[in-house]
Order: sequence, then structure tokens, then C-alpha cells
Amino acid sequence: MVVTAKARFIRVSPKKLRRIANLIRGRKMDEALAIVKFLKMENKKYFLKLLNSVMANAKIKNPEVHEKDFEIIKLVVNEGPRIKRMKPRARGRADVIQRRISHIEIAISNEVKNKQEDK
Repeated sequence: MVVTAKARFIRVSPKKLRRIANLIRGRKMDEALAIVKFLKMENKKYFLKLLNSVMANAKIKNPEVHEKDFEIIKLVVNEGPRIKRMKPRARGRADVIQRRISHIEIAISNEVKNKQEDK
């Protein structure tokens, strides 16, 4: 069973969120929650909320599942639309300040992957 969740229009740059995403990609759900819970990064709150959301989605589909059965199979942090602001500069000019926005998508599965090597 594959379950997904999305968090969109997060006002944090994707580069900052990808640092956290790279730590938990491909791990078991209980292990990923433990890693994120003890991080000292301010942006961990978005991942905690998203991991809890995807687990709640899984429990809605099948109430008998446990988080230790699931593995993160897809975790993508994409860039959303940029917010553009103007900043005054010298001699009547202006610079464009671009504030970046992120979208996070996560998919978890409780199916066991069989690793077969091609011979």
C-alpha cells in the first residue's frame, strides 16, 4: 500500500529543506521520525507535520498498520513560485529580492522490495 502527502507553499527555500530531506530519504518511518525529532534545525517542524500527516493517511486507509512497517520510498522538495520584492539602491535604482517557496511531497509504502540483480 502506497500512501502520499504534500505540503505546499512553505515559505522556506528548497535548499534549506533538502538538507533535512536527504537525512531521512529511504529510511523506515519510525527511524525518520526519531531523526527529525532530535535535529537542531528550525525547519524540522515542516517535516514532523508532514510525516505525521502521511502516517494518519495510512491509518485512514488501513487502521491496523503500524509506523514501523512503512518505509519512505519518495521524498521530493521542489521549488514553488517566487515572491518578488523591490529594494531601493543607490542613484535611484532598485534590486529585485526573490523569496523562495517550497513544495514537499512524500510517499511511504509497507511493501517489501525484492532486490534482484540482473545476470
